[in-house]
Amino acid sequence: MAEALVKVLLERLATVALGKVRGEFKLVFGFEEEVKSLARNLEAIQAVLEDAEQRQVTEATVRRWLSELTEVSYEIDDVLDEWITQVRKRQMEKEEKHALAIAKKVRSSASSFISGSKVRRFIHRREMAGRIKELNERLALIDKEKQSFNFQNTTRDPQLLVRQKTTSLPNVKTFGRDNEKNLIVSKLLSESSEGNEAPLIIPIVGMGGMGKTTLAQLVYNDENVKSYFDKRIRVCVSDPFEEIKIAQAIIECLDRDNTSKNSNQLQILVECIYELLEGKKFLLVLDDVWSPKLTQWEELIKSLCNGAIGSRVLVTTRKKEVATLMKATTQLILLEELAQTFCLSLFYYNADMNESSVSQELQDIGLEIVKRCNGLPLAAKTLGSLMRNKKKIHEWQAILRSKTWELKEIQQDVFRPLLLSYHDLTPTIKRCLLYCVIFPKNYVYNKNNLIELWMSQDYLDAKGSKEKITIGQNYFDDLGMRSFFQDVVVDAKIENITCKIHDIVHDFLQYLTKNECLIQDFELGASERTEVPNDKVHHLTLLHATESDSLVSFLLSYKKLRTLTAIDSSNNSTNPIFELTVQLKCLRTVILHPRNNGLVEIPEMIGELIHLRYLDLSGNDKLKELPSAMGSLYNLQTLRLVGCDSLRKVDVRRLINLRHLYVDGCGSLSIIQGIEKLTDLQRLDRFRVGDCDEENKFEDLKDLNQLQGGLTIETKGNPNMAEKAIMVNKAHLLQLKLDFQLSYYAERQREIMNGLELHPCLESLSISYYEGGAFSRWLLSLHSLRVLTLKECNNCRSFPPLGKLASLESLHIERLDGVEKVGVKFLGIDGQISSSIFISFPKLEKLTIEDMRLWKVWEGVEGWMREEENSENNNITIMPCLSQLTISLCWNIKALPDFLWKTPLQKLHIKASPFLQELYRRKKKRAEISHIPNIKLG
Repeated sequence: MAEALVKVLLERLATVALGKVRGEFKLVFGFEEEVKSLARNLEAIQAVLEDAEQRQVTEATVRRWLSELTEVSYEIDDVLDEWITQVRKRQMEKEEKHALAIAKKVRSSASSFISGSKVRRFIHRREMAGRIKELNERLALIDKEKQSFNFQNTTRDPQLLVRQKTTSLPNVKTFGRDNEKNLIVSKLLSESSEGNEAPLIIPIVGMGGMGKTTLAQLVYNDENVKSYFDKRIRVCVSDPFEEIKIAQAIIECLDRDNTSKNSNQLQILVECIYELLEGKKFLLVLDDVWSPKLTQWEELIKSLCNGAIGSRVLVTTRKKEVATLMKATTQLILLEELAQTFCLSLFYYNADMNESSVSQELQDIGLEIVKRCNGLPLAAKTLGSLMRNKKKIHEWQAILRSKTWELKEIQQDVFRPLLLSYHDLTPTIKRCLLYCVIFPKNYVYNKNNLIELWMSQDYLDAKGSKEKITIGQNYFDDLGMRSFFQDVVVDAKIENITCKIHDIVHDFLQYLTKNECLIQDFELGASERTEVPNDKVHHLTLLHATESDSLVSFLLSYKKLRTLTAIDSSNNSTNPIFELTVQLKCLRTVILHPRNNGLVEIPEMIGELIHLRYLDLSGNDKLKELPSAMGSLYNLQTLRLVGCDSLRKVDVRRLINLRHLYVDGCGSLSIIQGIEKLTDLQRLDRFRVGDCDEENKFEDLKDLNQLQGGLTIETKGNPNMAEKAIMVNKAHLLQLKLDFQLSYYAERQREIMNGLELHPCLESLSISYYEGGAFSRWLLSLHSLRVLTLKECNNCRSFPPLGKLASLESLHIERLDGVEKVGVKFLGIDGQISSSIFISFPKLEKLTIEDMRLWKVWEGVEGWMREEENSENNNITIMPCLSQLTISLCWNIKALPDFLWKTPLQKLHIKASPFLQELYRRKKKRAEISHIPNIKLG
């Protein structure tokens, strides 16, 4: 951590030496020279930090030296950040006063400034200079002490910093587990159950890193397993075993809308699961089970006993004792080490190399490296990922001969390959990876959110915010390619990725950050909690905190916190936690997610958190307003208020560094004051437009041309002047949802739609509740559009000619109740075709049409082609990439056009559409669709 921190400090000092900031410190005698001396000391220390970082694993004295350097560096960072903030803040206030004077036509002069403020500034400068001098003296001692360690001066090879650019994270592939998979699948699909009891429990037991979770996922996603069970449920359990949370997760999988999942009473949850599973054959995967008590397991298993015969529970665990407790030892599957041949295959696959094309010398070295994996798939995967960008023999030899393999201080064998991969990272990427440990095991990381958190800690090397996001994305991809992330899910619709960290990797990161990052679970007894020196902890996470005197004294003892995260805190502890939070002046990041309700108000003292960059108050649904003191948070970059349902307004007029604002789920929010001034805003998830003075206007969006990612625009009432939003200038916006809720006038809606012409680079568009009839012409100009959803546009009488959208891959049409007939216009061939060759929907892969109540006819092209006099126009290709078609809740449609059966369909699903279901069950019609591999009628 120290290596990257020193780099940040040198960048800050460079900032201090420029412009207005330099002018301020030149006013203090000797201060400029002090800053230069500080920079020299840091540069001298920086030269040896790579060697020091590696030696600290085995040398306690080096570890202590680095710890002292880290503490001093943090303090220097605080002082410099405070100095820069104050100077820039005063400049902003001066500009505001000047603008106000001009507005009032009052001559601005130096005499208008109160002399008292000058005195305060002078005193503040002297204090800052004194603090810098004292810290520089401490740093000089640390620099002097480094001589006794005989560190090697090292500089990274610039070529090693250049990573191969990738467009996606690696695909998951397994090796050598076919026998185990087939055995488990046979147990799942077997009709027999011991004693005819449901469910049968099948434990997979193996040490950490052996691939238990991956094997369970393989089985869970097997096509035969999918079709055999009525319900499939997967829950990550981890340690401790919390039966209430497990039960809530099961209900969430079975019935997402069921309100019983919000209960904290086990009896209610058990009864709910019991009812939901009645008569159903289900598969439940309980992943990573540690040490449940017998009573806990017995309570949970009660809820599972109402399923049909053939139901199964698949459990992954490191402990055979768990199988014994569950009375499932006869079904136990012991996962052994992976054979060396398969370890080699896994190694080369993750190295992105073809084993057969590798030179014999590299093969020999690779074999020796893989032998050190001891049959652990996680180790082979990690080492393979490490070698992805190493193509030279000396690079492979360096890994094989590394002293890391000989370290006796390493807690687990699998830590050694992880440490090798960790040391190969740049200092800044190391910090980004280590910061992930602020969240507990099995936490689902959101790529965009993670990047914003890294930004809040100044971990990303760039000057501009846009550049920081790009660098953060590169860092995330690099960590993914090195297998530090798993369970990666790519959501192409919203251009985002979620992932998890393997529990072994999480243990490894905790091992590296044991004094700096701390997670305290208040559901554990005091004796079970981790104890570390309070003055060393900079990132603290509280789980399940409850109000108590011990919580107050506990939290206030961590004076140097830069991150405070409180997850699942009780209602009565949320407000006390936040009242204590505002006394922790070094904070950069605050995350406060309550169990229910949460904060009622925020104290005015929040304005004193001058370093704060990231504030997440999501889920505090009793919070009605934000204090005016929020305007003092000059450095705030990210404000998350998702699900703050009672919040009426947000004032961002003075938050000039705000780049990310999230207000989805703020049902009462009518106005974001000053948003029109945030011309550098990059993320805004939802914007509600109204027709009253105290509501947002379309015009507020006019200059927000840096917006990127996704945005939902809600129109409420009878708004006007949509064209003033100038949406066509927002080239970085990739996803847009237009929601015409509570807009009563069809003519007005048509004007709004026409005024919202979008940039042609938009990739995803959703239009809901539009009552204006025909869609705007600009819809067909969206040549980059990949995803389109049209929902509940009831005055629409026909589908627009969407076949002309050259990039469209997914189309969802739902509840266009005015449509009775779909003709060739939908395919884009209703008028003159400019070329004799025309491809309708050239890239469409997925088409879903549902809940079309009046729809009766979907015409083919045969009639149109007969009517065409020019036979050259008959060379038409329709939907050449279509692989999935779903027709649902279309009660009156009689038949589907024949051109659909000429497409490469892989999945056809027709449900709640009685005429179609009856038609395609007939022998003759069934033959027409028999070539489609996956057909569901019902």
